[in-house]
Order: sequence, then structure tokens, then C-alpha cells
Amino acid sequence: MAWSPNLIVYPFLLAAIYYEFFLLVTFLSKPARDSRKRSAPTTYPHVAIIVPCWNEENTIESTTKSLLALKYPSKKLSIVLVNDGSTDNTKKILARFAKHPQIKIINKENGGKYTALNAGISSSPEAELVGCLDADSLVASDALREIVSCFEKQEVMATTAAMSVHKPHTLLQHMQYAEYIFGIMTRHILSSVNGIYVTPGPFSIYRSKVFRELGNFRHGYQTEDLEMALRIQYAGYKIENSLRARVYTKTPPTLRPLLKQRVRWTSGFLRNILYDYRGLIANPRYNALGLFILPFALFSMFSGISLFSLSIFEIAKSTVHSVSVAQGVPLTYALSLHSFSWFYLPFTVIFFLGGATLLITLMFIVMGKRLSNTPGNLTVSAIAYSILYGFVAPLWLIRSVADVASGVRRSWR
Repeated sequence: MAWSPNLIVYPFLLAAIYYEFFLLVTFLSKPARDSRKRSAPTTYPHVAIIVPCWNEENTIESTTKSLLALKYPSKKLSIVLVNDGSTDNTKKILARFAKHPQIKIINKENGGKYTALNAGISSSPEAELVGCLDADSLVASDALREIVSCFEKQEVMATTAAMSVHKPHTLLQHMQYAEYIFGIMTRHILSSVNGIYVTPGPFSIYRSKVFRELGNFRHGYQTEDLEMALRIQYAGYKIENSLRARVYTKTPPTLRPLLKQRVRWTSGFLRNILYDYRGLIANPRYNALGLFILPFALFSMFSGISLFSLSIFEIAKSTVHSVSVAQGVPLTYALSLHSFSWFYLPFTVIFFLGGATLLITLMFIVMGKRLSNTPGNLTVSAIAYSILYGFVAPLWLIRSVADVASGVRRSWR
């Protein structure tokens, strides 16, 4: 059989459509429908929200004020601001809140985010629920009540929020806005089959029992939130999602910091899964998470790298071919990509499959925005996502795999 790029492209596109079909079927299932009808909480347990801070002078004040604006009984809510050895004005800004009855301030030497979170946990023995909020994030006033209602079920040990981008400005931030909305939708869907494998820093809430039974946060290859979620799943507990608990986070505006952030996330995922939690993969004990969701997450990384590499290879091959026939041939013809047939726009199978995959993804993004009531203009973000994501994401995937394979450990910032 003659070589054709289609031999690689078809399986990856078919797998992507199958995954999206799985999401759609799960979205229509009874557990997912019931979660969208969740009512207000019947009880209000004591909640401690921990905010780890390291050089957050530009955002920590607004973050703290958003927590103080939560519509939750003040006697049942405490806020722990942990200064993790900041070298800017963070300590002075935190001091402004020192006399507030709901706020506790901890100043400690720099030890990393997970140590700051653990200091907050140790200072809150009375809390029934313990939450985390990154110091560059803001919460909607009803977010905590929405999340607390998820803990009516005793088997739920953690709940994630509906995280979106705060006021996107650059094209990359708009791309991330659409990506985060898609994440809102997928976490909502996956929670109905207990398939969530990361509890993000922006306003994930845990039952305090988790820390007593499973231990506090760990370094987790600089992804302590992902490691904790995997540990909860490994222990056989359930992680929920609150579709309407809105939290807004600041995201990298340019390519360099975005790649640094995503390489940390992706390499942390790979190291946690391949080194510490291999027992989750292909394990029927963990149902959809072990048999499908985690294997597909690994497969999607491989497919993203493969398709990107194949694209570069085909473009290079076509360019070499054009140059080789350039003599005696009109320049406009010589430089055409006539040999790059699988990227042509005519209605082919690949064009159909790729277009269907993108359209279904955009459908989920629109649904996620509507169901979560997330503010913002989706038009620019959807266009930016459609154009940029396929070119940008492979960059952090390739570097992450290379780092894990070579043992490279990069700094947090």
C-alpha cells in the first residue's frame, strides 16, 4: 500500500468524533440532567477558603474582596490568606485585612504553593469544607452556595467550579476563553461518570475528611491540584462539578508565559499518571475514568503531536518539491501546494471529519457558556480558538513530552 497521510489522519479524527459522541451521550444521561437541576443547599457547613500568595500585589486585594462578597453566612466562612515569602508588597496589602473578623493571615517562608495550602489547612481545624483560590482569581457572589449544594451527597469528597477567563484582551486570551468554556462543559459531563482528574486551583472545594484520611497537598511535580484529584480518585471517592459556580481567572496574554504554564500542567499530568498513578489506567475498578477518559487523554496528546508533526513534514515536502521544479516553470505554479492534497478545501472525507470535529467542539462551547451563565462575547473567542489552538497546543505538548522523556524539571515561573 502506498504511503498516504490519510493513514494517520483518519484514525485520529475518528477517535476525536467518538470522544465527542461519548460526551454528547453522557450529557443527555439522567445523572447529568439531574445535576443541572441541583437545588440550593439545605445546610451551610463551615468553610475555610485558603488563598496562597506569592508576589501577588496586583491582584490579591480584588481576590480577597470577591471572597468577602460571597453570599454565605459570615459566621460559617473563614478566609485564610497565606503569604508564601513574597518579595513585593503582598504582605503590606494583606495587612489591610488583618482586623477583619473572617480573615486570618499567615506569613511564612517561601516553600511553594502546596506548602502554603497546607499551612492554611492546619490553621483551620474547625472547617468542614476546605477550599482553595488562586490569588489571581475572582469568584461570583453565589459560587460558594452553588458548590456547597454538591456536598449534600456524602460520597462527594471534592467539587470543582466553572472556571473562565477574566476579561480577555489578546487573541491568545480569547483562545483560552473558548478553551476554558469547553472545559466547563467537559467537567460538567465527566463528573456524571466520576471522570474528573484535576481539581483546579481556582475555587475547588474539598471535604476536610479528605486531608485527614489521604493526607495534605504534595508537590505533585508542580501540579498539586492534579495530584490531589488523582489521589482522591485512586482512593475510590467521587469528585463533583458545579456548573454554575462561576470563577474568573487571569490567563497569560502572550505565547511565552502561556507555553510555560501549559508545559508545567502537561508534564505534571504525565509524570503523575505515568509515575505515581499508573494503577488508574485501564483499571475496570475506576470505570470510565480508568477505561476510557485517562487513556484518551494520553492518546489525544499523542495525536496532537503526530498531526502537527505530519503537517510540518507535508509542508516541507511540498516546498522541496516546488523548489525542485522551479526552473523553467512559472513561479506562481512552482510555489503552489498542489502535492499537499489532504489540505485541499474540496469536500473530502478528511475535510468532513475535521469540520465535524470542530463544529461539535464549538457546539459544546456555546452550550457551556449558556448553561454556566458565563459573561463575555464568544464570537471573537470562537474564531481565535478555531484558528490558533491547533497550532499552539502542539507546541506545549511536544515540549512537555520531551521534558518528561529527558527528565527536565522547569521552574514555576
